[in-house]
Amino acid sequence: MIPALRINRHLVTNGEWLEFIAANGYATPSLWLSDGWACAQAEAWQAPGYWRQQDGAWFAMTLAGLKPIDPASPVMHVSYYEADAFARFAGKHLPSEAEWEVSARSGLMADACGITWQWTRSAYLPYPGYRAAEGALGEYNGKFMVNQMVLRGSSLATPEGHERVSYRNFFYPPSRWQFSGVRLAEFNA
Repeated sequence: MIPALRINRHLVTNGEWLEFIAANGYATPSLWLSDGWACAQAEAWQAPGYWRQQDGAWFAMTLAGLKPIDPASPVMHVSYYEADAFARFAGKHLPSEAEWEVSARSGLMADACGITWQWTRSAYLPYPGYRAAEGALGEYNGKFMVNQMVLRGSSLATPEGHERVSYRNFFYPPSRWQFSGVRLAEFNA
C-alpha cells in the first residue's frame, strides 16, 4: 500500500542547494545518517560533486567546462547521503521507488525522466517473486542486490530507448555518480 503523500512536481534546484550550504548543512551532523556523516567528513564534502567555489562564487565542472552555477537548474552529482541530509533539512523525505513510480505514471512530476536520476529511499532489492535469469543478465542483477539504493527516472546522458518510468538504477549511497539528483516528498497530514 502506498501512503498518501505529496511529491514535489519539480526537482530540487541548485538555488535550494545553495540555501542548504549557506545554512551549514554540510556541517550539521543531526541532518545526516551516521554512515553519511562519516563519509562526508572523510571526503571533506562541502558541496555537490564537481562544484568549486572561486572568489565567493560557485561554479560546476560541466560537459562544456567550468560554468557558473545556475540557481534555477536541478542539482546534480549528489550522493544518497547528501540527498537524505537535504531532505531532512527541508523537513521532507525522499520518496520510495513505488511512490516515485506511481507519481510519475500519474503525471504528477513535470520532469520525471531525461534530466537527472533521482534518489529514492528504497534499497535495491528484488521484487517479490524475483528469480534470477540464467546467464549473465541474472548474474548481473542478482549480485548487486545488496548495500545499494535505487534511483528512478533517467538523466540527460541516458541512451535513447533506456528511458522509461519503470527503469531501476542503483548505486552505493556515497556515490556522487552520473547526474544523480533529488526530488522530495512529504506525507499528507
